[in-house]
Amino acid sequence: MTTTSAADVGVTGPLAARLARAGQRLRQADRARPWVLDTAVAALVFLVFCLPDLVHHGGVGHGGGDGPRRFQFAFTRLPLAAVLALQAGLVLPLLWRRRRPMAVFAAIAAVFFLQWSLGAALRADAALFVALYSLALHGRLRRLPWAGAVMAAGMVLVAVRVSPVVSVWDALFFLLSTATAALAVGLTVRARRAQLAGLRERAARLETERDQRIRLATATERARVAREMHDIVGHNLSVIITLADAGAYAADTAPQHGKEALRLIGDTGRTALGELRRVLGVLRKASDGARQAPELSPQPGLADIGALCDGVRTAGLDIVYRTVGEVDALDRGVQLTVYRIVQEALTNTLKHAGAGTRVNLSVAAADERLVIRIRDNGPASGPGPWNEEGHGLVGMRERAALYGGTVSAGPAADGGWAVEAALDLRPRGGTR
Repeated sequence: MTTTSAADVGVTGPLAARLARAGQRLRQADRARPWVLDTAVAALVFLVFCLPDLVHHGGVGHGGGDGPRRFQFAFTRLPLAAVLALQAGLVLPLLWRRRRPMAVFAAIAAVFFLQWSLGAALRADAALFVALYSLALHGRLRRLPWAGAVMAAGMVLVAVRVSPVVSVWDALFFLLSTATAALAVGLTVRARRAQLAGLRERAARLETERDQRIRLATATERARVAREMHDIVGHNLSVIITLADAGAYAADTAPQHGKEALRLIGDTGRTALGELRRVLGVLRKASDGARQAPELSPQPGLADIGALCDGVRTAGLDIVYRTVGEVDALDRGVQLTVYRIVQEALTNTLKHAGAGTRVNLSVAAADERLVIRIRDNGPASGPGPWNEEGHGLVGMRERAALYGGTVSAGPAADGGWAVEAALDLRPRGGTR
C-alpha cells in the first residue's frame, strides 16, 4: 500500500487549486466570449488541413511528389478558386458548431458530398469529423442516428472513390473507425459534463438545504430561548409583585411579615437571575470571539415542581400537589415540558386569581400518556387568565406539541379555572 507524504500533499494541493482556478477562469471567459474558442478551432483546422492543400495546389495527391503516382491520378485536380471555395464551405461553418451543431453538420456534409462527387480530395474533410463531434457534444441526441447515416454514406462514397488505390474494406474500416471515435469522444465529454453539472447542482442544493437548516435551527433556538425567558421572568415577576403587595400591606400592621416578604422577594429575584444566566450564558461571546464558558446547571424537572409549589405558596396560593405513576423515570425533555407548563399555569393563577386561591395539581403517567391537570377555585368571570393574545397559552401548546400533545384551558364546570395538558410518551419514530 502506498502512502502520501505531507510534502506531496503540499505540492499537489496548491497545483490542483491553481489548475482548478485556471479552468474556472477559462470557462468564465468562454461564457463571456464564446466566439473566441470557435474562431480558434476554425483557425486551427485551416492551418493544419487547409494550408497544405493551398501550398500543394490541387488537393491530396497532387504536386510536389506528394504520394505515389497512381495515388496522384486517382483524384481530380481543381482550380485554386474551387479549392478555396470548398475549403471555406468546410471550415467556416465551424464558427457556429456549438450554437447550431446540426445545421453546421448538414452544411459541411453537403460540401463534403459535392467535393467527392467532383472526385476531389481535400485535407479539410477533417472538418466533417469535427462537426460530428460537436453534434454529439452539443446537439440533440435524437438527431444522432440521422447524422450517423449521413456519415456512413459519406464514408462509403469516399471508400468507393479511393478503391483504385486502397481496398474498399480497408478504407471503410479506417474511415468508420475515425467517425466512431469522433462520435464516442463527443458523447463521453457530454456525459462527463452532465455528470459535473449534476454534481454542481447537487452541491448547490445541499448548500441551500444547509443554510435552510441553519436558519430553521436558529429560529427554533430563538423560540426556545423566548419560551424559557417568558416562563422564568413571568413566573418570578408574578411572585415578586404578589410578595411586594403583601409586604406593603403588612408593613404597618405586621412589620415582621413585611421583612419576611422582602426576604422572599430577594430569594425569588436571585433564583430568577440564576435561571436567566443559565439560559443566556450559552449565547454570550467573549470579546475575542471565542465562546465564554457559562455556568451551567441541569434543566428543571419533575423533582423541582415541589420547590416551585413551595415558592408559590409563599405568595399566597394553597397548592395540593400529587403524582400518579412512575413520573420520575420520564425523559428529561418531557420533565422540562411538564415543569414549564405547571409553572405557567401557576403563574397565571397567581396573577389573575390572587392570594388565597386553592389549586389542585396532578401529574399522572399511564399507558404511554402523561396528563397534567391544574384546577383552581378562583373567580371564573371576566376574561380569565388565558388570554389568547398573550404568550402563555401559546407557549404551553408549543411545548406540548413537541410530544404530540394538546393543551386546553378555560372555566371549570363547578367554578374556577382548569388547565389540562396531555402528552404522548411514545417514541417519535415508533409505530402508532
